[in-house]
This record gives sequence, structure tokens and C-alpha cells, in this order.
Amino acid sequence: MLHVLYLVHDLVDPAVRRRVMMLQGGGAGITLAGFRRGDTPADGIEGLTAVDLGATRDGKFAQRLKAVAQAAFSLADRLRGISRPDVIIARNLEMLALANRANTLFGGDVPIVYECLDIHRLLLRDDPVGKALRHAERRLGRGASLLLTSSPAFVRHYFEPYGQIDAPVVLLENKILSLGREVHAPVATASAPAPGTPWKIGWFGALRCSRSLKLLAEFSRRMEGRFRIVLRGRPAYTEFDDFDRLVAAEPFMDFHGAYRNPEDLADIYADVHFSWAIDFFEAGLNSNWLLPNRLYEGCRHGVVPIAMRDVETGRFLAGRGIGALLAEPSTGALISLIGGMDAETYRGLSRSVTVEDPKSWVCDEDDCRVLVERLAALTAGRHAAVPLRAAA
Repeated sequence: MLHVLYLVHDLVDPAVRRRVMMLQGGGAGITLAGFRRGDTPADGIEGLTAVDLGATRDGKFAQRLKAVAQAAFSLADRLRGISRPDVIIARNLEMLALANRANTLFGGDVPIVYECLDIHRLLLRDDPVGKALRHAERRLGRGASLLLTSSPAFVRHYFEPYGQIDAPVVLLENKILSLGREVHAPVATASAPAPGTPWKIGWFGALRCSRSLKLLAEFSRRMEGRFRIVLRGRPAYTEFDDFDRLVAAEPFMDFHGAYRNPEDLADIYADVHFSWAIDFFEAGLNSNWLLPNRLYEGCRHGVVPIAMRDVETGRFLAGRGIGALLAEPSTGALISLIGGMDAETYRGLSRSVTVEDPKSWVCDEDDCRVLVERLAALTAGRHAAVPLRAAA
């Protein structure tokens, strides 16, 4: 069995749980180690007891750097008793630093995989901070054997032009993980709301975009209740003046908290007609390049995605002839796009989504095995296992 040491920046991130499930579904054994956000306990994830590397705080970059330095200093003690992994996966840049440290402790011959699913805005600054971070990423990534990323635009717009990582790239899209379920079953075309009830737009997942919140709030008020906004997931409270107060003040907006992915997806998407697949959090940069989880989730459940036309998500949808594509980020443009929606038009939009191959949206057990086999191939010709070395 392939043994993976998985180093993560946030143990309670739902995407970490999905990746753990994917690796386990492919037959790998996992040692999970990472940081927890604030006082949130690092509970067991899929039967694993995580190695707690300490607490970090969302949006506090300097504090995170300090926490990484402290974890690097104590890493030998924290990993003591853990058998030498076959592969180390580092999720995000700070964990790449710890992956290099762990590799040294385990003998220096463990393949490192860099998993980068977002390009932080600090990395793209053309000032001493940005240049220093890109230099650190290039230096730390020299020994990487593989780059895992979720959108081809990250490679086109960042990794290739900046020359960051000289390693083969594996595109691992943010598809729904479906293990032991029928993934090829078609999804029924979604229905329009009953007469007198509102259309619903679902904004699910990582809620971090204050501009989206403002736009959706203004739109729902202008539509005077004909549309209702449903929010679910984990708000990035540092990105809003007062998220709870703002939502509570809106007459046509509801927040229903966190959900389990993939277990709750069918139920929460059955409650809405449109999926908000727009993110202005890092407009012109990461937000223009990503292909978000909610894109795949909504489409798999027959919900019509709303996306900006001129970003990677919009191009992805336009190439398939699906979705409602917004030309500009304004309330007026959104009203023109969907404000006059009728049942017949909606059925056509939903049907165009549901006729797509379900594998476009779903990662199944075969995909899990392919990933683990790709990771296992990195170990060919490596040295025999050696015990963890004492801290230098």
C-alpha cells in the first residue's frame, strides 16, 4: 500500500477531507498533518488522527509564517514514530516548506508533490514581497516531482510564464467525489418554481467575496422577492464588515450554515434553480483563472450555473454551450440575464446541463485509482525505507 504523508494548511477545510477520501479510495494509506484555524479542534478525518502542527488564523499572513517556522523546528518530534512515507503531498506554499523539511528528516529521497489549487494574490504582486514569495516557491519547488492543480489557467497564466515549478503537471479538477455510487446516472432536468414562489440562486462553498454578496443582495431587492438568495458554507469573516449582520438585514437572503460534501450536495442543490459560480475575491487574478467546486456541484445536479463570460469558468461553460453568462458585474446586467426568466426558458437551460456526460462533473473510484497509481509511479527507483532521522 502506498503511504502518503499529506501536509495541509487547514485541517477543517472540506476540500482536505475530499482529497483524503480520494487517496483512500485509490488504495493509499495516509498520515495527515496540518494546521488548524484558531481554536477549531482538528477532529478525526475519515478515521485518521491528524498530527496537529498548531493554530493559524485566516488572513494573518505573518502569523502563518511564524507558525510554519515553529512547526519546521519541531517537525522531527511531531513526526516521530511515523513510518517513512512513499510520497509527501504539500497542499499550498507554506506546506511545501514543511514538505522539504520532512523529506530531509526521512532521508532526503521521498518524492514531493506540490498541490496548488489557488494562486494567492501575494504571489502575483510586482513588489519585493511578491518577488520574494515567488523566489521562495521556485526554491522550495525545485525538488517537486509533480504539480497538482485544478485549472489549466493556473498553468497558462502563472506557473509557465513565471517559471515557478519545473515538474510534470496533473490537472485534478474540483469535481464531486463519488465513491460506491452510480456516477453515470443521468440527472433529471430541474423544474421551475411553482407559481407565486421565488426563483432561488444558491451560493455555496467558501463564501469570501464581499462584492458577490453586495451584488446578489441588490439584485434580490430590485426583483422584490421574485428571486431569493440561499447561502451555505463557510464564510471568510475577515473579508466582510459583518457577514451575519449583512445577511440578516437582507429581506430576500438566507444563510443556512455549513454542509457536508459530498453527502449533502443533492439536497442543497435540489433547493435552488441557479448556482452562483462567480468570485470577485481576487478579480483579474486567481478569481479569473479558477474552476470552482460549485461549478461541478451545481451542474451535476442539473442546476443552471451563473458565471462571468470573460473568465475561465465562463469559457469552460461557453465551450459546452451551457449556463447563464454575465457580460458585466452589475445588478442591471444580472436583471437582463435572468430577471425575466420563465419556466420554458429555464427547462432549456437546465436540459443543456443535464445532457452532459456526468463524468464531466464527477470523480469516481477509477479516477482515485489513477491518481494513486500516478503517485506510486514517482517512487520507482527510490531507496529502501529508512527511519526518521533526528532533527539536525
